[in-house]
Amino acid sequence: MVCIDMADQTASEELISSAQADYDSLRHVSPEQPCPYLPGRMARSEAYWVDRLDDTMYQRLLGRGFRRSGRIIYRPRCRNCRECRQMRVPVDQFAPTRSMRRVMRRNEDVVIRVAEPVPDAEKFSLYLRYLCHQHDGSMSRSFESFREFLYDSPMPSQEFSYRVGDRLVGVSIADRVPNGLSSVYMYFDPDFADRSLGTYSILREMDYCRRHRLAYYYLGFFIAGSEKMAYKARFAPNEILVGDDRWVTLRV
Repeated sequence: MVCIDMADQTASEELISSAQADYDSLRHVSPEQPCPYLPGRMARSEAYWVDRLDDTMYQRLLGRGFRRSGRIIYRPRCRNCRECRQMRVPVDQFAPTRSMRRVMRRNEDVVIRVAEPVPDAEKFSLYLRYLCHQHDGSMSRSFESFREFLYDSPMPSQEFSYRVGDRLVGVSIADRVPNGLSSVYMYFDPDFADRSLGTYSILREMDYCRRHRLAYYYLGFFIAGSEKMAYKARFAPNEILVGDDRWVTLRV
């Protein structure tokens, strides 16, 4: 893994140059492991560790298939597979479905606060409850891992906190880029699972984009044929990345 100070424009351009290279010439690629999304396939990633990341540079990296997790910038580099595609929604064209409108009505009592991301005991407790409900135990449960994963950001990020009364029921982290918001992660209270808070957070954050004249909401990777990713296609119309800075409307 390469350590690059993204404030250095020369290093930034070197990263972009590397990002466009053929994967066989890259040395900073993880070992292969079973793909968590498509059975019978092997997966690997190209990754870089960054000190600081300019929002304009990150927008360029999104257009080359990269995502951020903590201070790691990565993208899939799998042999013989290109199914992981960046997806974004042009928010002014988006039209909620009937079920999405029901989700909005179901959560009319939710109060949203947008602020700089800051970890604390209340959020960590919610995160642990979410992991126990949603994941298989492979993710670390330490506060330091929680902080590094979601709150140690090298770039401008925003935190959306969702409350019902005094109770914190959901938290979403998103990165701010010049043309939109890029979703990082959302965790919620399992006791409120029937409210579809994941869907609700996307709808409200797209509304935030519209109000702040941001054109796109980046949903992360979409994988055709993966049940885990199928929900993303419901936020339509949407676009997927099929080449460097080449976005096309997804047709399902």
